[in-house]
Amino acid sequence: MPKKVIQVPIDPELLAALDQLSRKRRKARAELIRDACQQYLVGIQNEEMDRRYKDGYEAVPDDPQVGEAQAEVTSQVLPQESW
Repeated sequence: MPKKVIQVPIDPELLAALDQLSRKRRKARAELIRDACQQYLVGIQNEEMDRRYKDGYEAVPDDPQVGEAQAEVTSQVLPQESW
Protein backbone atom coordinates (compact mmCIF):
# COMPACT_ATOMS: atom_id res chain seq x y z
CA MET A 1 0.00 0.00 0.00
CA PRO A 2 1.44 3.40 -0.89
CA LYS A 3 2.30 5.60 2.06
CA LYS A 4 1.01 9.15 2.50
CA VAL A 5 3.42 11.88 3.41
CA ILE A 6 2.32 14.12 6.30
CA GLN A 7 3.84 17.05 8.12
CA VAL A 8 4.00 17.03 11.90
CA PRO A 9 5.55 19.86 13.92
CA ILE A 10 8.02 18.43 16.43
CA ASP A 11 10.17 19.93 19.18
CA PRO A 12 13.90 20.09 18.39
CA GLU A 13 14.78 17.97 21.44
CA LEU A 14 12.43 15.19 20.38
CA LEU A 15 13.74 15.35 16.84
CA ALA A 16 17.33 15.07 18.09
CA ALA A 17 16.38 12.05 20.21
CA LEU A 18 14.66 10.42 17.23
CA ASP A 19 17.66 11.05 15.02
CA GLN A 20 19.99 9.58 17.63
CA LEU A 21 17.80 6.48 17.97
CA SER A 22 17.51 6.24 14.21
CA ARG A 23 21.30 6.04 13.88
CA LYS A 24 21.61 3.62 16.79
CA ARG A 25 18.94 1.23 15.46
CA ARG A 26 19.90 1.80 11.82
CA LYS A 27 16.30 2.57 10.95
CA ALA A 28 14.85 5.51 9.12
CA ARG A 29 13.30 8.20 11.30
CA ALA A 30 9.98 7.71 9.49
CA GLU A 31 10.06 3.99 10.32
CA LEU A 32 10.60 4.75 14.01
CA ILE A 33 7.70 7.19 13.98
CA ARG A 34 5.43 4.68 12.21
CA ASP A 35 6.39 1.98 14.74
CA ALA A 36 5.73 4.35 17.65
CA CYS A 37 2.32 5.32 16.25
CA GLN A 38 1.41 1.65 15.77
CA GLN A 39 2.44 0.80 19.33
CA TYR A 40 0.43 3.74 20.62
CA LEU A 41 -2.68 2.58 18.75
CA VAL A 42 -2.28 -0.98 20.05
CA GLY A 43 -1.91 0.39 23.59
CA ILE A 44 -5.12 2.40 23.22
CA GLN A 45 -6.94 -0.70 21.94
CA ASN A 46 -5.64 -2.74 24.89
CA GLU A 47 -6.77 -0.07 27.34
CA GLU A 48 -10.23 -0.09 25.75
CA MET A 49 -10.45 -3.90 26.00
CA ASP A 50 -9.36 -3.75 29.65
CA ARG A 51 -11.98 -1.09 30.38
CA ARG A 52 -14.73 -3.10 28.68
CA TYR A 53 -13.65 -6.28 30.51
CA LYS A 54 -13.70 -4.45 33.85
CA ASP A 55 -17.06 -2.82 33.07
CA GLY A 56 -18.52 -6.22 32.17
CA TYR A 57 -17.43 -7.77 35.46
CA GLU A 58 -18.76 -4.81 37.39
CA ALA A 59 -22.12 -5.14 35.61
CA VAL A 60 -22.31 -8.91 36.18
CA PRO A 61 -20.00 -9.83 39.07
CA ASP A 62 -18.84 -13.39 39.65
CA ASP A 63 -20.77 -15.54 42.07
CA PRO A 64 -18.54 -15.89 45.18
CA GLN A 65 -19.42 -19.58 45.39
CA VAL A 66 -17.87 -20.15 41.95
CA GLY A 67 -14.57 -18.63 43.11
CA GLU A 68 -14.61 -20.73 46.27
CA ALA A 69 -15.25 -23.89 44.23
CA GLN A 70 -12.42 -23.03 41.84
CA ALA A 71 -10.05 -22.45 44.74
CA GLU A 72 -11.01 -25.81 46.26
CA VAL A 73 -10.44 -27.70 43.00
CA THR A 74 -7.13 -25.90 42.45
CA SER A 75 -5.93 -26.78 45.96
CA GLN A 76 -6.63 -30.45 45.22
CA VAL A 77 -5.18 -30.58 41.70
CA LEU A 78 -2.01 -28.48 41.94
CA PRO A 79 -0.25 -30.58 44.61
CA GLN A 80 -0.59 -33.58 42.28
CA GLU A 81 1.23 -31.82 39.42
CA SER A 82 4.83 -32.88 38.78
CA TRP A 83 6.09 -29.45 37.82
